[in-house]
Amino acid sequence: MNKLILSSLNHTWLFDLDGTIVKHNGYKIDGCDTLIKGAEEFLKSIPNGDMVVFITSRTDEYRGLTERFLVEHGIRYDHIIYNAPFGERILFNDRKPSGLETALAVNLERDEEIRLNISIDESR
Repeated sequence: MNKLILSSLNHTWLFDLDGTIVKHNGYKIDGCDTLIKGAEEFLKSIPNGDMVVFITSRTDEYRGLTERFLVEHGIRYDHIIYNAPFGERILFNDRKPSGLETALAVNLERDEEIRLNISIDESR
């Protein structure tokens, strides 16, 4: 199980869509999306003050289908970036003067349940 220790500040969550939140290519194979076990609960546990951004290689052709699915399941998001390349996603961020690491990454097995232990460190 992945473990994250976060500060008490608000956060920005960046999620891949296919294979992380919904079954990989389910919208193409099955004609519809299917949430991965635990994804809906995890996403709904993110505090309202945090930002949620989805990044996907889906083309604009699937924009309506994707956004309807998320709305129908009550999944809040602030932005969706479509047409992303298939390769790695690289995040650069600065380290705060306090030493707080502001770039974190979690790699999950494709189509597997989100299993993440999150704790807040009030001293950060």
